[in-house]
Amino acid sequence: MSAALLAGGALAALLGAGLPAQDPTEFSDPPPDRIEIEIATVNGSGCPRGTAAVAVSEDNTAFTVTYSDYLAQAGGNSAPTAFRKNCQLSLVVHVPHGFTYAIASADYRGFASLQRGAKGTERASYYFQGSPNTGAKSHDFSGPLSNNWQATDETEVTQLVWAPCGKKRNFNVNTELRVDLGSSDTSKTSFMTMDSTDGDISTIYRVKWKECP
Repeated sequence: MSAALLAGGALAALLGAGLPAQDPTEFSDPPPDRIEIEIATVNGSGCPRGTAAVAVSEDNTAFTVTYSDYLAQAGGNSAPTAFRKNCQLSLVVHVPHGFTYAIASADYRGFASLQRGAKGTERASYYFQGSPNTGAKSHDFSGPLSNNWQATDETEVTQLVWAPCGKKRNFNVNTELRVDLGSSDTSKTSFMTMDSTDGDISTIYRVKWKECP
C-alpha cells in the first residue's frame, strides 16, 4: 500500500458539480492508465499521522482505505473524550486526461463490542472542494454485539456526482465513530473500531467512470 489515501463515498445528498446533462446510465470503461491518489491533508483523532493507507485496485474500479488506529470507546476506564473519533481526509485524485469519476458506493467495516443497552454509530459525508453541497449517512449498531460490522452507502445512478472535467478539485471525506453507553453498565467498556491490524479490514470505495464531453 502507498502512503496516499483516497476516499470517496457516495451520497445522494451530494448534488450539483460535474458534467453537463447527459444519459446518467451511460458509463465508460475505466481508463487504462494507473490512477494515483495523494493525501493533501489528514486530520482527526481517528487517523493519527501514519495510521491510514490507500491502495488502488488493478482495474481502476475501486480504492481501499485501511486504518490502523481508529477506535471509539466508552465505559470502564475509557477517557471522557474517547467516545467519539473522527477522520477528515482531503484527497488529490490524479485522473487521466479526458475522464471524470464518481463514487458509486462505499463499504465500511470494523469490529464492535457493545454491551447490552449501548449503541455504536458510523457516519460519513463527502464533497468536492468548492462545492456547497454536503450530506451525511449514518448507521447505528445496538448491543449486545461482539462481532465484525459492515455498513454500505450507495447512490442511485441518477444521483451520482461527477468530478468537474478539466479541473483539479480535491475530494474530501469525513468519517466518524461514536459510542453511546445508553442504559448499559457504565463499569463495562463498549467500543467500535474502523481499523485493521492485519490489513484484512478496509473501507472500499467503488468508482464509476465517464469520458468528458
